[in-house]
Amino acid sequence: MRAGPGLLVVAALAAGAAHAQHEAELDHANNNVANTQSLQRGARYFVNYCLGCHSAQYVRYNRLAEDLQLTEDQLLENLMFTGERPFDTMSVAMDSNDAARWFGTAPPDLSLIARSRGVDYLYTFLQSFYVDESSPTGVDNVVLEGTAMPHVLWELQGIQEAVYEPDSEREGEEIMVGLELASPGAFSEEEFDEVVRDIVNFLDYIAEPIQLKRQSLGIRVIAFLLVLLLISYMLKREIWKDVE
Repeated sequence: MRAGPGLLVVAALAAGAAHAQHEAELDHANNNVANTQSLQRGARYFVNYCLGCHSAQYVRYNRLAEDLQLTEDQLLENLMFTGERPFDTMSVAMDSNDAARWFGTAPPDLSLIARSRGVDYLYTFLQSFYVDESSPTGVDNVVLEGTAMPHVLWELQGIQEAVYEPDSEREGEEIMVGLELASPGAFSEEEFDEVVRDIVNFLDYIAEPIQLKRQSLGIRVIAFLLVLLLISYMLKREIWKDVE
């Protein structure tokens, strides 16, 4: 048995009843937007597993290619499944009306999801799906109870089931203590963890593409200020050396 991503704090009613869910502890994503290879892999996973339902309408393919160091041929071959021209945005492949009818609500655009939710939330959410036969999609999520999103990465991760134990403080009730892998996927736990981290890294990047240049510029500015401070200090000592 493995504890679910972040030990779950979930209260459950007696067997057969609906489970009440509280806030789950989030794991740290530990992503790095300066890792270009991770961003490239994350972009590939995004267009293969996410772009069918979720758009990224503020991201243009040509900007993506520039920042991720991709050639136009690599862009066209690996990432451009919904756009026709390099300056098109990452539009959703699914019709919004169909999405609302199938899932109850249209899947949100993910351009700014990392800024609104945080990378730790996304990282934990993508790892926290478990079987729930009462759900229309057949799964629920520890982080977002009642989510309408299906577990699109199930083939990679496998199928998880919730593990319950009697609640020592409430007689006749149970508490979820973790998730266990009931059916393995194509990837090991470590490999799937890297997949999720790459996806989160990509979502973090598209939420603020300028951060790559901003961080680099910030380092240069700090270095300049340190040199200026040293020069100013030496100049002060030279000017005031004869003053008692």
